[in-house]
Amino acid sequence: MAATRPEVGTGTPRGSFLRLYRLVLRHQLTWGRALVVVGLGVLASLVGLAVRAGANDPTTAGTEMINAIAFTTIVPVCALMFASSSLGDMVDDRTLVYVWLAPVSRVWFALAATLASITVALPLAVVPLTIAAAATGAGPELVWATALAAAVGIVGYCGLFTALGLRFRRALVWGIAYILLWEGFVATASDAAALLSLRAYTASILSQATGVGLRLGTLTMASGVIVPPLVAAASVGLTTWLLTRADVD
Repeated sequence: MAATRPEVGTGTPRGSFLRLYRLVLRHQLTWGRALVVVGLGVLASLVGLAVRAGANDPTTAGTEMINAIAFTTIVPVCALMFASSSLGDMVDDRTLVYVWLAPVSRVWFALAATLASITVALPLAVVPLTIAAAATGAGPELVWATALAAAVGIVGYCGLFTALGLRFRRALVWGIAYILLWEGFVATASDAAALLSLRAYTASILSQATGVGLRLGTLTMASGVIVPPLVAAASVGLTTWLLTRADVD
């Protein structure tokens, strides 16, 4: 029998918000997920060293390598693993009802889940990818652009995949489909489709910083920095709406 929705206040009880944030954060911190991301980061660093040793033009080769490994795989997959489970795991094990009944505005619940995902995914993605960029020997432009693009990419993807994890069971499958099919194929078909791909914004940061032309990297630096956080903010709104309409068993 579905639980009846309680009346929820619109205030921001700091203690309640922090408890929700810590609760989701504890769900996120699993060794298995962390080791997968760290392993991918180590692989990226090894490839970066190979680029440094063998490339005649390390700037071009390094930028293309970072774009291919980091922003087609590591950043979106890292965000997907953590964000899709932030609320999705609670739905699957039926513990969401206990949090859902708390007298806290749904927007703070959605924000706590998204921020917890970002808190875990951000260092796990940004640190090894920045090291990988430095390993290529391409210079400081690629290093700071990689750190910036990875950071804004994690923010955007975490917002998007938090909503996905709440809305769909088997969110990992849906997320992988988005990463491979939409960002990998559909987004390359037209400029309009590219605007709906977060990968276009991260690629544009790399391209604008290093001067290396990249597929999908045709947008401005400003749009690359601004749009992913806006996607995250809109996704928090979507997650809030989904929580408000949810009937939790």
